[in-house]
Amino acid sequence: MKMDKKIESFLESQKNLTLCTSVDNTPHCASCFYAYVSEGHFVVFKSDRKTKHICNAFINDKVAGTIIPDIDKIGTIKGIQFIGKFIVPTGVFVEQMKKKYYGKYPFALALAGDLWGIELQSVKMIDNTLGFGKKLSWEKSVSIKQIL
Repeated sequence: MKMDKKIESFLESQKNLTLCTSVDNTPHCASCFYAYVSEGHFVVFKSDRKTKHICNAFINDKVAGTIIPDIDKIGTIKGIQFIGKFIVPTGVFVEQMKKKYYGKYPFALALAGDLWGIELQSVKMIDNTLGFGKKLSWEKSVSIKQIL
């Protein structure tokens, strides 16, 4: 299924996601700057491998999160809820992720940490500018690992 352009445009325009992980029935959330890579539908973010959310993702790669902008009026609310799979970038994706992330956040080159990815598997977007409570949905039919 092709992702709706409104969803892709929103993912491109935002900067911060909340990443949610869980190990042993204990949830943990963290905010991260991200960049969206439309080829393969994944987001890339930078974080130290010793952080709780990265340690959790190594144990349980099923992650979820949200992406929302600052909102002033209920009629302009837009936001995304997603489910995905944590990935350690390898091969061709490493350079693609570096280009996309550091192109959006050049200052991050000077910061410690590694680049990680989330392969988006399901996205639900609410967009009240299209009508109160309007939802757009997308689900990935093929995994990146199945393509490679």
